[in-house]
Amino acid sequence: MFDISWSELLILGIVTLVFVGPKELPVFMRTLGRYAGVARRHANEFKAQFDAAMREAELDSMRKEVEQMQNSINSEVMKAKSSIDEASSATKIETNASAPQPSQAISPQPPLPLPSAPEMAPSPPMTAAPLPAPPLPASPEKYSSPAERTES
Repeated sequence: MFDISWSELLILGIVTLVFVGPKELPVFMRTLGRYAGVARRHANEFKAQFDAAMREAELDSMRKEVEQMQNSINSEVMKAKSSIDEASSATKIETNASAPQPSQAISPQPPLPLPSAPEMAPSPPMTAAPLPAPPLPASPEKYSSPAERTES
């Protein structure tokens, strides 16, 4: 941030030591550290507020973009729906125009029989396999009471 070399820091330290004195130097450095901490906190608060404002601005711009995309998608969907409605109304008109008049009765043909679905044999019910028995203890000493252990 600041372009200060080691030689310049040395000169500042010597000047501070001469003007403040060796007795008051620790108090001066503590005070200087406190002020530096306060300045750093203020800078961090400002940075946080600035970042929050930038995020809000980004959110607002993103919200506007999403609304524009939503409006364009809605308009495209409405256009597609209207074209489908127009096409369906046109086919209804054509179907009604080509339908036979009652005076031109056509003998109805009997409907063709539909093929039946092949029959499947029922599957056997699923049964669960029996669970294996728990293993027996290897040595009876593990499960004996403390009184029994003292007796043996």
